[in-house]
Amino acid sequence: MPAILGLNAYHGDSSACLVVDGKLVAAAEEERFRRIKHWAGLPSESVRYCLAAAGLGLAEVDVIAINSDPRAAWLQKAWYTLRHRPDPAYVWERLRNRARRRGVAELLSGSLGQSFGGQVEFVEHHRAHLSSAFHVGPFDQAVVVSVDGFGDFASAAWGVGKGAGIRIDGRVHFPHSLGVFYQALTQYLGFPHYGDEYKVMGLAPYGGEVATFLDALRRVVRLKPDGGFELELAYFRHHREKFEYAWDNGEPKVGALFSSELEKLLGPARRGGEPLEQKHKDIARAVQAMYEEAFFHLLNALHARYRLDTLALAGGCAMNSVANSKVTLRTPFKQIYVQSAAGDAGGAIGAAFSAWHGSKSSMSSMGTLPFEPSGSSSMGTLPFETIARSKGSVPIEPVARSKGSVPIERGFRMEHAYWGPEAGPVEMRKFVDASRSAILAAGCQIEEMPDQAALCQRTAAAIADGQVVGWFQGRMEWGPRALGNRSIVCDPRRADMKDILNAKIKRRESFRPFAPSVLREAVPDWFELDGDVPFMMQVFPIRAAQRAKIPAVTHVDGSGRLQTVHRDTNPRYYALIEAFRDRTGVPMVLNTSFNENEPVVCRPAEALDCFLRTKMDVLVLGDWYIHRG
Repeated sequence: MPAILGLNAYHGDSSACLVVDGKLVAAAEEERFRRIKHWAGLPSESVRYCLAAAGLGLAEVDVIAINSDPRAAWLQKAWYTLRHRPDPAYVWERLRNRARRRGVAELLSGSLGQSFGGQVEFVEHHRAHLSSAFHVGPFDQAVVVSVDGFGDFASAAWGVGKGAGIRIDGRVHFPHSLGVFYQALTQYLGFPHYGDEYKVMGLAPYGGEVATFLDALRRVVRLKPDGGFELELAYFRHHREKFEYAWDNGEPKVGALFSSELEKLLGPARRGGEPLEQKHKDIARAVQAMYEEAFFHLLNALHARYRLDTLALAGGCAMNSVANSKVTLRTPFKQIYVQSAAGDAGGAIGAAFSAWHGSKSSMSSMGTLPFEPSGSSSMGTLPFETIARSKGSVPIEPVARSKGSVPIERGFRMEHAYWGPEAGPVEMRKFVDASRSAILAAGCQIEEMPDQAALCQRTAAAIADGQVVGWFQGRMEWGPRALGNRSIVCDPRRADMKDILNAKIKRRESFRPFAPSVLREAVPDWFELDGDVPFMMQVFPIRAAQRAKIPAVTHVDGSGRLQTVHRDTNPRYYALIEAFRDRTGVPMVLNTSFNENEPVVCRPAEALDCFLRTKMDVLVLGDWYIHRG
C-alpha cells in the first residue's frame, strides 16, 4: 500500500496530506498547529499529524511530493532574466527559496527525528493545482483550470482531464497574473495582509458607480483574443524591483505590488487606518468586475475549444466564491467543482495525487490532439495512450493504457472536508476533567449529553434564543472554511446578529458578510439557484421573498455564501440544523469560523480558550455542553 506525503512547503498556507493506496487519509494546514495565519515555511507539524493519523513513520513513506518544481519553465525564466535584468536581490531571494524546497526531505527528517529513504517528486505548481481539483473531483472528464498569483513562473494553466490523466495545453507566464492584479488592488484599498482579497470581495457589493473605474482598470488588465490576459506592467512593481517577500517559517509578508502609476490612474491609495469612503467601495466593485471579465473571457474561450460542460477549478483565485457562482450563468459550463482548499494549501493534495496517478511528467505522449481551437460539436474521446510515472525528470514505463472511451479508474472522491485532527471521547473526557476547575471558576456550567438528539435540541434552542454557540465536533476541516466541525453557529433570523458577533467575538469589518449552512434539500426553496456547495465556494442569490427572514446571512446585494449540509457526510451538524428548522421553520444556521482573529481552532484547548476569553454563550465540545451560568 504505497504511502505518499504531499506538501505545500515554503509558501503561504503551508500544508501536508497523506495519501495511502490512492486514498486521502489526512490533511491539515500548518497554521492550525502554529497558530499563525497563513503560516509559510516547513509544515512539520502537519506532517507529524498526518503520519500519526495513519499510524506511519516517515521511513514508511514511499514518496514525498512537493507542489513546486525548480526545473519548471527554466527557458522562460532564463529568457526573462536576460531581457529584463531584474534586481539581483530579487533573483537571489527566489533562488534561496528554491533551495529550501529542494532540501525539504532532509529538513523533515531532522525536525521529526526520523529517517526518510523514499523518493522525492517535484510537481509543477499548476499541475498540482489542477490535480487537486480534477483527481479528487466528481468528473470523469473536464476542462481543468488553475488561476492564482504565481507558482513556478506561471500564474495560470489550463487543459483537459480524463480518467487519471491531465494534459496542460496553455499557461500564462510571469509577470502577468490575475492573482497579482487582485492582490495589488487589495493592497491599494488599504488591506495589506496576505490573504486579504476576500475583504475586497465582501466590500464590492457596496460599490455604486463602477463604469469609470472599470474603464480605467481595463487599461491595467488587457484581454487577449485567445482567452488569455496580460497586465500593463507600468502599474506594478513585482516584475522589476526587490520588495518584501517572506515565506520563512512565519506569517507570509508581501510588499506593495502596485506602483505610483496606479495611484496616478485611480487616485491616492488608502492608507492604514483611513476611513473607507464610497470611492473605495466603487473601486472594489470595479476590481471584482474586472477580475470576472478576464476570468469569464478565459472560460468562454476554453469551452469553445474543448466543448466540455464540466469544469474543475483550482488556484488561489478559485477562492473567489462570487465569480465561481456565476460560471454557469456567464459561460456555457453546466457543472463546476472547486475543492475545499482551492488555494496553495490544496497543492499538497494535488502533488500527492499527481504522483499517485503518475501524471507529473509531460503529457506530450498522449497522442494526437483530439480537438483544435475551433472545436467540433462534441469533444469526442481523448486518445490517452500512456500515463507515465516518473522519478525526477526521467519517465519510466507507462502504468496504464486505455483505448477508446474506457476511463481510467481514479477511485477516491473528495465529498467532504473533514480530514484534520479530532478528539475522541476518551481524550475529550480527560480534557474536560482537567479543565473543570478553570471552567467553573469562569462561572460556567458543564453537562455531559451523550444522546445526540437531546444535544442538538438543546443547542438549537440556545441558537433560537439568540445565543452564540461554539460548535466543536469530529475532525477539523481541510481548507479555510469552517464547515460545521470548528464553527460558531447563530440564529440567521436576527438582524442584529452580525453586530452581536462582532461585539462578542469577531471584531472584524462591518461590511464582511456571514454565511449560512443550509440543509441540502432546502436550497431551491431559499435560493434562486440550486446546486451542491459543500465547501462554501459559491455565492447564490437568496430568493427575494426569503431575505427578510434571514437578514443575518443576507449580504447587501441579496446574496449568501452558502454551505450545503448532507446527512451522510456530517450527520451531527445536519441534525443540529434539522432541530433548528423544526423549532423555527428555517432550515439553516449562521456559520462562521471558530476563532477570534487567529487561525481556526484545532484542538479542544484552543476552543475552550477562545470561549473563555470572549463573550460566547455556549461551547459544545463533542458531547459536552458548557454554558455560562
